[in-house]
Amino acid sequence: MFFLLGIVLLIFVPYPWNVVSATACLILFCGELWFWNRTMRGRHKVVGAQTLVGREAQVLAPCRPTGQVRIGGEIWEARCEAGADTGETVRVVGLRGLTLLVEPV
Repeated sequence: MFFLLGIVLLIFVPYPWNVVSATACLILFCGELWFWNRTMRGRHKVVGAQTLVGREAQVLAPCRPTGQVRIGGEIWEARCEAGADTGETVRVVGLRGLTLLVEPV
């Protein structure tokens, strides 16, 4: 934001104020970069199948003990020891390979 403002000021403000304002915007731009770098440094990326643990899913194919569930618009292979019928809601409690371990809600 400050970078674009500096370019606009450099073009439309008369000399020597265009250099002064563009330099100030460049310094503010560097401060903005530092701020966002510090803000985002501590955040960890959350990706992969392990992010599904704890979420709820709809059963598509009966899980007796294996079947299929839909979660987040994706279809996953699931294993439910207690059994679940089509249309029921289950909760993901674990993961074994690419098979979700689920239990009825």
